[in-house]
Amino acid sequence: MDTISVGPPRAGVGGDLADPRFWAAGAISTTIVMLIVLAFLTVDSLSVITAGGRNVPAYDVINRHIGYEFNWARHRDVPVIGGLEPLFGQTVTEAEAAALMEKGKLVIQSRACMDCHTFFGNGAYYAPDLTKSWLDPAWENIWMPMTGKATREAAMVEFLMHPDQYPTWNRRMPNLHLTEEEARATVAYLKWVSSVDTNGFPANFRTTKPDHAKQP
Repeated sequence: MDTISVGPPRAGVGGDLADPRFWAAGAISTTIVMLIVLAFLTVDSLSVITAGGRNVPAYDVINRHIGYEFNWARHRDVPVIGGLEPLFGQTVTEAEAAALMEKGKLVIQSRACMDCHTFFGNGAYYAPDLTKSWLDPAWENIWMPMTGKATREAAMVEFLMHPDQYPTWNRRMPNLHLTEEEARATVAYLKWVSSVDTNGFPANFRTTKPDHAKQP
């Protein structure tokens, strides 16, 4: 009877499969390739999510009108940056806008706003999502008449400073004892946040009811 001899392990492409150095070299090569891919993805992501990037306007966008319209090409609502509309009637420089953003974020962090509210999907759902709160038509239709203020931003400041004086349906916001400066910075931050293209998030938020049956 013929016998089958078993020879030494067959060499793979570029090395001996039984040699640990072959697998170590493969692991190192794979890691290097993945690090390069990760670096490219990081650079691409930063170009999208950094202020002044493709999806995130620079902070001085608070000097402009921010709308929200249904985009038929993308099949979702997106922010639309319009003409000049300075916040509180005062145009700010890029540095001044950045300082407002920093102060607004500190206010939100120090008052633990995300214990009740949500930003960009992060936070709690006890109170309204604030990602597009600047665009909420309730400011013009309800809060401006209720507070007696002539502009959206003034009504927001008044509410933030004295939330306990205004009814908010079944849940009442506590008085966080904001100064006017803190309230203004928070409003500036909320206006900037509303300008960020979040690919339709939060779902079902819109300032008007679009006519999906008729394309422009």
